[in-house]
Amino acid sequence: MMRQGSCHCVTVHQHQSLASQTLSCKEDDDMTGEEVKSMQKEYSLQSWSKQKGLNPIPVEKGEGIYFWDYEGNRYTDMSAQLVNMNVGFGNKAINDAIKEQVDKFCYAAPSYAVEARAKLAKKIIELMPDNMGKVFFTNAGAEANENAVKMARMYTGRFKIFSRYRSYHGSSFGAGNLTGEPRRYPLEPGIPGFVKFFDPYIYREAVPFESEEAATKYYIAKLREQILYEGPNSVAAIVIETITGSNGVLIPPKGYLPGMRALCDEFGILLICDEVMAGWGRTGKMFAFENFDIKPDIVTFAKGVTCGYVPLGGVVVSKKIAEYFDDNLLSCGLTYSGHPLACAAGVACVNYYEEVNILEHVNEVGEVLGEKLEELKAAHSCVGDVRYIGLFSAVELVKDKTTKEALVPYGKDPEGTMGKILGKLKERKFMTYTHENMILIAPPLIITKEQILEELEKLDEVLSIVDKEFI
Repeated sequence: MMRQGSCHCVTVHQHQSLASQTLSCKEDDDMTGEEVKSMQKEYSLQSWSKQKGLNPIPVEKGEGIYFWDYEGNRYTDMSAQLVNMNVGFGNKAINDAIKEQVDKFCYAAPSYAVEARAKLAKKIIELMPDNMGKVFFTNAGAEANENAVKMARMYTGRFKIFSRYRSYHGSSFGAGNLTGEPRRYPLEPGIPGFVKFFDPYIYREAVPFESEEAATKYYIAKLREQILYEGPNSVAAIVIETITGSNGVLIPPKGYLPGMRALCDEFGILLICDEVMAGWGRTGKMFAFENFDIKPDIVTFAKGVTCGYVPLGGVVVSKKIAEYFDDNLLSCGLTYSGHPLACAAGVACVNYYEEVNILEHVNEVGEVLGEKLEELKAAHSCVGDVRYIGLFSAVELVKDKTTKEALVPYGKDPEGTMGKILGKLKERKFMTYTHENMILIAPPLIITKEQILEELEKLDEVLSIVDKEFI
């Protein structure tokens, strides 16, 4: 009895000590922006960066398409952070859904039935074409693509996976091998069986096509030839970003995706559409493949399903693939698959898209974006091409419009040119990112026409500087 009493007293003292520590922590939490920045630089590694000389903006708060630093400066988020915050900062419906789930429970293993998980899976399938069957939840897009590849290999019994050179599917080992652009290099020599093919990048193609249909005929013929050379019976899947994202917002020419679908059907190959960036309303359709009248076999998603409020991704498989795993082991598993907080956020997010008619809004505002980008292309000698669909766009910078010489060489930027241009935009509180010789413009889907025009005036100013100082 005495031992029990002593233990109780120790526990009480521990609680008192913890309470004291909590008060102390609360006092310490009142940091300045400079302290936040300094601490992060000292203890945290920042992705895709040389760590020396980093100068991250310390973010204090955000609302809608804007966020503020600790000194009260307002910045406009013209890339939806990493093209994921489709509803912007501070969406009350998503915040409330997360809080409600917290009050119930924060976590249950994937083997348990959870209301939010069940509801979100059902909603996603209802948004998909009628050939789709079930969802496997992941934590992010890279995991979604890795698991999609595993499922394709298990289902087909084949091992080769085709993907494109100008693609980014994630940076983990499997997704990084699936990726085609230079971010795959640190993973090489890579995993056997990953095969790359060329994108329909008409702007930079050496062959002058008389029409989009002619380009499609050429690219599909070359892809068919490559499949034959690799051995069709060894190819499990073709994985594509439905619309190539960071590598230039490359929109497929007319007939290209139906042609690819036909090739897959001819050889028994699965078509996997990576909708991580292009999905969830970004292109004016809920999913980008809907713009091209095809039905994929597998769809991967992440980003806009929760808009970054809680990490979540997933793999949607056809009914045939889902039925296969009724009697065959699904050798995929993640501790946080279908995390309750993430799924609660996802249900609220998808409901919000529907309630505010987000697709109609994206198409209306997207027209304004496209018209303004065409004006910028005509006005600036540094703009070689602009590509856009919905609120998904890229400005391609060149040294010479006639030769189409890129402003920076592929995979290199020895003078830090794109970083300097990004700095000019940052001075005007226009926040986005660049990749290769591209400036990405992909703001939150809630942006208004007036906000688009206001922000693109800033881009116009910077492009004028590029015309004079960088080419």
